[in-house]
Amino acid sequence: MASLLWGGDAGAAESERLNSHFSNLIHPRKNLRGIKSTAVPNIDGSLNIEDDDEDDIVDLATNSLLNKLIRQSLVESSHRVEVLQKDPSSPLYSVKTFEELRLKEELLKGIYAMGFNRPSKIQEMALPMMLAHPPQNLIAQSQSGTGKTAAFVLAMLSRVNALELFPQCLCLAPTYELALQTGRVVERMGKFCVDVQVMYAIRGNRIPRGAEVTKQIIIGTPGTVLDWCFKRKLIDLSKIRVFVLDEADVMIDTQGFSDQSIRIQRALPSGCQMLLFSATFEDSVWQFAERIIPDPNVIKLRKEELTLNNIRQYYVLCEDRKDKYQALCNIYGGITIGQAIIFCQTRRNAKWLTVEMMQDGHQVSLLSGELTVEQRASIIQRFRDGKEKVLITTNVCARGIDVKQVTIVVNFDLPVNQAKEPDYETYLHRIGRTGRFGKKGLAFNMIEVDKLPLLMKIQDHFNSSIKQLDPEDMDEIEKIEY
Repeated sequence: MASLLWGGDAGAAESERLNSHFSNLIHPRKNLRGIKSTAVPNIDGSLNIEDDDEDDIVDLATNSLLNKLIRQSLVESSHRVEVLQKDPSSPLYSVKTFEELRLKEELLKGIYAMGFNRPSKIQEMALPMMLAHPPQNLIAQSQSGTGKTAAFVLAMLSRVNALELFPQCLCLAPTYELALQTGRVVERMGKFCVDVQVMYAIRGNRIPRGAEVTKQIIIGTPGTVLDWCFKRKLIDLSKIRVFVLDEADVMIDTQGFSDQSIRIQRALPSGCQMLLFSATFEDSVWQFAERIIPDPNVIKLRKEELTLNNIRQYYVLCEDRKDKYQALCNIYGGITIGQAIIFCQTRRNAKWLTVEMMQDGHQVSLLSGELTVEQRASIIQRFRDGKEKVLITTNVCARGIDVKQVTIVVNFDLPVNQAKEPDYETYLHRIGRTGRFGKKGLAFNMIEVDKLPLLMKIQDHFNSSIKQLDPEDMDEIEKIEY
């Protein structure tokens, strides 16, 4: 399969340039919104510490891209799948093998070449609907790593007629980087579909005036696709057979994208198959999905029940951050630790703590929001591989990143919202990084005396016990077991 941006040697060169640009410039969007971006770790491992007291909050697009990069293989979802069919009398058909889908041989070869042995949980239900004849519309909820990109890519490749040289499948993604990630899945899965080509309708891909778009699959962002369709007349929407709207929750979080997507959808033919995917299904996402996808089948994931039942929680009263650090060292010296994640509320505290621990000879890595997404993915992979035992991070790591070896989570700072009240959901997701996969876990909260009322609110909210620990009592610390 060819991957050109506009064709010929010049197109290949442009593709190479954009891919190079992509690998070097994946920065969180929040840095473009006027939030100060501070220094990353130096080559020698030292850190530049600047006055950065911003709470580190990551936008949805950045988090989605990070999850795509760190989940190279499919994850087994802990969610239960719920299917709502537009025709309830129709038998619910699911598959356990890719062979049951009766795919073209070159597509089956592409799937196996990607390392997929059998369909994931969401693919079992979604693929028969997506590949059915006549085509059926679908709204599906799926978190990153469960194979939803591969599923809709398979649907696009299945509907393409390689002999027809015009756009037949259109996929909208909310950002340039996410579009390129999806395109790479198309290229890998379609590597044996020699006459099928993909093209990127993204910023920086300039098509010469008068050039004709002959590639069958277009992946792009709403603004550029809108320009190509209505202003430059490069894409004839009346000929599109499959329309995919990926990352719908991110899409509606981005100003203007909802309206642009709806304008594109309204120009599609009545027989076009429409597929919408979202990691979350808030009310706003539902309203958007129902406006844009007529008569859909729906696949929902029942909400994951994060529980604190198998996590023992402790708190240590401290005077200041140096006192917190000393308490942390005592706990670290008294307990056998597999791997630990330490959460700070601000980048400044995270950097300070990293320097202190490195100077004391600990193997630690720092993960915070000013790093590029690829740098973050690399750090998480090293932590997963056990090359560092301690990951110091801000809220960028509070959700979705599962490392089986994590046995301890430390809240160096309590999570609070803008009103300086406890952020219960973030607390749950932070300490939920331990106690995963049916294992027991430990959570330690380092608390200044004036923050104790906040911790008591958290204890009451979750109706769980948080026991005080004396950091000087090494006998008591050593008695703590998993």
